[in-house]
Amino acid sequence: MLALVALLHLLAWWGVNRPVALPDWHGSVAGLAFAPYQRGQSAETEDWPSAEEIAGDLRHVAPLTRRIRTYTVQRGFDQIPRLARQQGLDLRVTLGAWLEGNAARDAAELRRLIGAARANRNLDMLLVGNEAVLRHDLTPAQSIAAIRQVRAAGVRQPISTAEPWHVWLDHPELAEAVDVITIHLLPYWEGLAVGDALRFVMEKYDAVAARFPGKRIVIGEVGWPSDGRDIGQARASRVNQALFLRGFFREAERRGLDYFVMEAFDQPWKVSQEGRVAGHWGMFDLDRAPKWPLAGPVREVPGWGFWAAGATLFAFAASLFLLRRRPDIRLPGKLLMAALAQGFVAAITLVLLAMAGNYLTWSAALVWGALVTGQMLLLGLLLSDSFELAETIWGQVWRRRFQPQPALADAALPKVSLHLPICNEPPQMVRQTLEALAALDYPDFEVLVVDNNTADPALWEPVAAQCARLGPRFRFFHLGKWPGFKAGALNFALRETAADAAVIGVLDSDYVVERDWLRRMVPFFARPEVGFTQSPQDYRDAGESPFKRLMFWEYAGFFKAGMVTRNERNAIIQHGTMTLIRKSALEMAGGWAEWCICEDSELGLRLFRHGWEAVYAPQSFGRGVMPDDFASYRKQRHRWAYGAVQILKGHWRALFSPARRELTPGQRWHFVTGWAPWFGDALGLVFVALGLLWSLGLIFAPVRTEFPILLFMLPSIGLFGFKLFQILALYAARVPCGWADRLGAALAGLALSHTIGKAVLAGLLTRRAPFLRTPKMKDAPALVQGLAMAWQEAALLVLLWAAALGVTLVHRAATWEAVLWTLVLLVQSIPYLAAVTVSLIAALPAPRPAARPVPAVRARPAMARAMVLRRQRM
Repeated sequence: MLALVALLHLLAWWGVNRPVALPDWHGSVAGLAFAPYQRGQSAETEDWPSAEEIAGDLRHVAPLTRRIRTYTVQRGFDQIPRLARQQGLDLRVTLGAWLEGNAARDAAELRRLIGAARANRNLDMLLVGNEAVLRHDLTPAQSIAAIRQVRAAGVRQPISTAEPWHVWLDHPELAEAVDVITIHLLPYWEGLAVGDALRFVMEKYDAVAARFPGKRIVIGEVGWPSDGRDIGQARASRVNQALFLRGFFREAERRGLDYFVMEAFDQPWKVSQEGRVAGHWGMFDLDRAPKWPLAGPVREVPGWGFWAAGATLFAFAASLFLLRRRPDIRLPGKLLMAALAQGFVAAITLVLLAMAGNYLTWSAALVWGALVTGQMLLLGLLLSDSFELAETIWGQVWRRRFQPQPALADAALPKVSLHLPICNEPPQMVRQTLEALAALDYPDFEVLVVDNNTADPALWEPVAAQCARLGPRFRFFHLGKWPGFKAGALNFALRETAADAAVIGVLDSDYVVERDWLRRMVPFFARPEVGFTQSPQDYRDAGESPFKRLMFWEYAGFFKAGMVTRNERNAIIQHGTMTLIRKSALEMAGGWAEWCICEDSELGLRLFRHGWEAVYAPQSFGRGVMPDDFASYRKQRHRWAYGAVQILKGHWRALFSPARRELTPGQRWHFVTGWAPWFGDALGLVFVALGLLWSLGLIFAPVRTEFPILLFMLPSIGLFGFKLFQILALYAARVPCGWADRLGAALAGLALSHTIGKAVLAGLLTRRAPFLRTPKMKDAPALVQGLAMAWQEAALLVLLWAAALGVTLVHRAATWEAVLWTLVLLVQSIPYLAAVTVSLIAALPAPRPAARPVPAVRARPAMARAMVLRRQRM
C-alpha cells in the first residue's frame, strides 16, 4: 500500500516534469549580450573578471554566435575586442560605454571607448550609454551631446545608444543623432504571456521601423528569464525561455533581423536592482552550463529524477517507521498518512530544489535556510499529527484502555490524603468542593486544605470555618506569604500528610467530585508498578453561556482523544486535579517542582523517568468550573504553554539524548510531538511578523520587493487546512458533540493561537514566570471589556487585513503570487479573528444559575486560631 502511494508520487513528479516538445532551431544566434562576471563577482564591487576569465567566456560563446555586445569599458572590459582577437576567435564586438550622469566618470568612460574604437578593427558598433534616458541618469539632450562627442573624435564605427522601444518613440531626436537605432524588446517586463510575447516584439519593432523609415534598427536586448517572479501573465521558467527564444530565432531569420539575446550568462549580481529574476536571463547558467538545447524537447527541471527519488524514499521511510508502530491502523488511515507524508515532503523538496536553482549570497542563504528550517518543522508537525489522526480514528487494537475498578472491601483500601491548594478563591466555591469531599464513599481519607498567599481574611476564614465544621478529617492551613506558588503549597501538604496515608490525591478548589471517585480509582494501586492515576478534567457550567460551551468542547477534545492515545504508550499528561499519586513515588521523585508553573505535568514526566506506570480512565469523576471571561481563558493557556517549555528545557536530556534510557521511545514521542503544535503557534507568530514586514515592502516598494516564492506559501496554507480537517475528524470520531460544537471547539482553539505563541517564545527566552491562577466564578465582563481583552489580536487582525488590501490594490491580483500572498495573509488572520470573536462571545450577557445556598459558618476567633497554622516564609 505504501509502495503504491510512493509510485503515484513518482508519477506525479514525472507528469509535472515531462519533456516539452518545442520548435527546433539549428542555426546560430546572431548576437549575445556579454557580461563575463563569474560566481561571487559583481559590477557593484571591486571584484571584476580577470583577463583569463574573460578570455574563457569568449571561447565559451564563440561556437554559438559570431557577435557580442558589452555594456562598459571599465576595469579591462575595453580589452574584450583585443582578447577576442588574440584567442583567434571570429567574434565581432559591439562595445558599450556606461553613462550614469556623473560628469567625471562619464568623461573617463567615453575616453576609454574612443581609445578602444581606434585600437580594434573587430569593433562593428559603439553604444554610447545603455538605458541612461530610461533611468533618468541623462536627459535626451545630454545623451545626444555624448554621442556627438564620440563622433567628433573621428571613430569609424557606427554610433548608437541603447534604449527601450518606447523611449525612441517618445524622443525622436535621439534617432536623428545616431547612426543605428538600438532598441530593447523584453516582453516579460510588459507582463505578457509567453504565447503573446513574440507578437509584441514584432509589433514594437515594426512601430519603431515605421516611425523612422530607412534607419537601421538593431534589437539590443531580447529574451525571457528562466526563473523569477511572475509579472502579470508573464511566467519566468526554463521552458518558457526556450519556447520564446526558439520562436524568436526562427522569426528573426525569416525577417532578417539583427539582434542580441539578453544574455549569454546568468548574472545574479543584478538581483539588487531588479529582483531575483534579474539573475536568470542567460542562455547559460552561472557555471556556464547550457540551460536547454537548441533542438529537441526541454525539461523544466532536468535533474528532477534525483530529487523525486529522494523525496519519495524519505516520505516512504517516514510513513513506514510510524505505521510499523501501529500495524493495526486500518487502510484509510494508512492511505491518508502516506499521502500526506508524500505530499508535504514533496513541497519541502521543491523548496530545496528552488534553493539549488538560485544564486544565493551568504545572507540570502541564511534567510532561505531559516525558512526551510521552518518548513521542516511544519513537516515534522504534520507527520506527527497525521499519525495521531490515523491511530486515533482508524486504530483497531487498544492495549491500555482502563475502566474504573469495581469497589473493593473497605479493609483492602489504603488511606488517601486529599490535598486542596487554594489562593484567593471565592469561599462559596470552595465550600461546594469541601461538601462533595465530605460525602465521599471511602473508609479512610483525610483532606488537607492549604491556603497560601491570600491576604484578605474574608476569603480564607470562611473556608477555615467550614473545615472545622466538617470534622477532624479536614485540616486547614493558612500559610500567608509562601514561596513556590501552588507547588510550594502542595509540598507543604505533603509534609503534613498522615504517616499512614499511602495515596495522595490532588484536586482544584472548584471541583465537585463523585462519591465513588476514590472507591473506583484507588484499586488501580493494587498493581505495584502504578505510580499515579488520572481522571479527565470535566466541567459543570457548560450551559451557563455560549462562551462556556465553546470552552467545554475545546477542553473535551484532549481528554476524549489525545489522552486516550497517549495512554497507549504510558505517556499521559498529569493534571493538577483529579489525580491520585502513590505517596512513596511522589516522595521518591522529590515532591513537586517549585521552579515550574506547570508542576503537575512536570511531576508526571518525572514519575515516568523513575519508571512508574500511569493509568488514565476516561470516565469523569469530578466537575469544576471554567474561566468566566476570555482573559482568564487565555491566561490559563499561557500558563500551560509556558510551563510546557519549562518542562522541555528542564528535561531535554531525558527527552532528546540517545544515551539516556529513562523514558521509552513512545514517551519521548508524545511529550515532544504533543507540545509541538504549540511551537507551531510560536512559529506562526514569527511568520505573521515577517509577513507584515514583507507586505510593507510589497506595498511601498513593489518594484524592489518580490513575493516569497510560491513554495513557501503553499505549505502554510496546506497545513492550516489539514489542522482544521484534523480537528473536525477527531471530534467526529471521538467526541460526542454535533457539528456546531465541533466548529465552536475549533474556533476556541484557534482563538488561543496568539497567546500560546507568545507563551512559547517567552518560555524559550526566559527562565521564570509568575504563577497565573485562573480566576473563576467572576462576573461576566461588559462588551467593551470583551473587546479590550483581545486588543492585541484585534490590532494584528486589522494589520493583516490592511496588508491584504494594500497588496491587492497595489498588485491588482495580477499574478498567482499576489493572489496566494493575499490568501496567506487572510489565513494568518483567522486565529486573530477567532480570538476577537470568542472574546465578544464571552462578553455577551447570559443568565447565570443561582448558586446553591451554603450555610454561612464563621469560625469563632478562638476556634480559628486553633485550626489555622500561620506561617511566613520569604
